[in-house]
Amino acid sequence: MLNLHDALKQADIDPQLKEVIGTIAATCKSIGGKLRGGALSGVYGSESSENVQGEVQKKLDVVANALLKKSLLNNRHVAGIASEEEDDIIGGGDEGRYLVTFDPLDGSSNIDINVSVGTIFSILPTTKPGSQVTMDDFLQAGNQQVAAGYVLYGPAITLVLTTGQGVDVYALDYDGDFYQTHTQVQVPAATQEFAINMSNQRFWEPSMQNYVADLLQGEEGPIGKRFNMRWVASMVAEVHRILTRGGIFMYPFDNREPNKPGKLRLMYEGNPMSFLIEQAGGASSTTRIPIMDVVPEQIHQRVPVILGSREEVERVDTYHK
Repeated sequence: MLNLHDALKQADIDPQLKEVIGTIAATCKSIGGKLRGGALSGVYGSESSENVQGEVQKKLDVVANALLKKSLLNNRHVAGIASEEEDDIIGGGDEGRYLVTFDPLDGSSNIDINVSVGTIFSILPTTKPGSQVTMDDFLQAGNQQVAAGYVLYGPAITLVLTTGQGVDVYALDYDGDFYQTHTQVQVPAATQEFAINMSNQRFWEPSMQNYVADLLQGEEGPIGKRFNMRWVASMVAEVHRILTRGGIFMYPFDNREPNKPGKLRLMYEGNPMSFLIEQAGGASSTTRIPIMDVVPEQIHQRVPVILGSREEVERVDTYHK
């Protein structure tokens, strides 16, 4: 069974990119160790501070962000980083060829109740190697990503990774190494599971309300089959389920704050998860265009997110035409 180091060694990708991925994986082991300690680790509960999104930070949000920031900025191949928890980008080494964006702890509202959370990351090429990066360097569409992935901290600690050559899955073993457990994962084209926060239903666009209403009619409705609903409130857990057995995840536009096109962030959540899902044969959409075709205008930009089994994502798009 291949460990991550050997799998990356065999991969036909830039050696510098391999080192950046290795740094992220090693840091996520440390984050997983903090989570394993539970309340004994001193990282449960909330801080008094808010992040740039206006969200109250969990203690482990702050710890995970600090660990990733330190390790990535110490990697000479990283030209700069952007975190969901930071106001602005942070420049790295002048010789670095890669930019890393990340959500250090997705689903952190689940920490205190011991439900799965995760780290999401995206790696982009620098547009000007050899010089200090600027915000404009980060504002690349998702189709420019060279790698993306997440680490799920659940009953097992699992790394899911793509470098543009399919999706592979690794499990963290007791010896401290990630070992490859699945290669070339494929998302089933059809599904009978959907994930959405139904408490927001009254705020959705009519087209989304119509689609979900048709799902709920089951065999008697226009779609003609029964669906089950799942909602973990952790995007990493939702996407991992879809990669494992299919499904569709939806966090659509709603009218509570019309100036915000969605809740999830394009650079830290929408793009990396879309890259993974599409590399596994699934699809992603804003309900108007593919998520990875969105050209970002700001680093913390939000976007509606629909992703998962291709047949169902395409059906959602037809409701919005």
